[in-house]
Amino acid sequence: MGLFLPVTLTAAAAAALINLWLAVRVGQMRGATKTIHGDDGGGPLTRRMRAQLNFVENTPFVLVLIAAIEISGKGAPWLAWVAGIYMLGRVAHGMGMDAETGTKPRMIGTLITMLTLLGLAVMATLIAMRVI
Repeated sequence: MGLFLPVTLTAAAAAALINLWLAVRVGQMRGATKTIHGDDGGGPLTRRMRAQLNFVENTPFVLVLIAAIEISGKGAPWLAWVAGIYMLGRVAHGMGMDAETGTKPRMIGTLITMLTLLGLAVMATLIAMRVI
């Protein structure tokens, strides 16, 4: 039997669904703005595209760190909570990007993303150094 990583598997599945949701939102806006290629010069389509790209830029690092921490055996039970909060933050960010100016959901999603990356990176480093 292979290595079983339930937190990583669940987080990766959630990430796939969120990315799909973000992609559908981009497609919907392409239809609404009649923009087949490229973007709309900083308008609503561009914001939705950036929301998806921002998700794609950050989520692989989070998933790799989650997997590494889970493999180390040092992640229970807090790691699942961190993964879930991260995914909720990414949904908030995606929704918040629909506004033309900064919104609370966008700011919350950004803060959650940054804190998640920092926290997981610190924990991974401490685990690697055998401090914890």
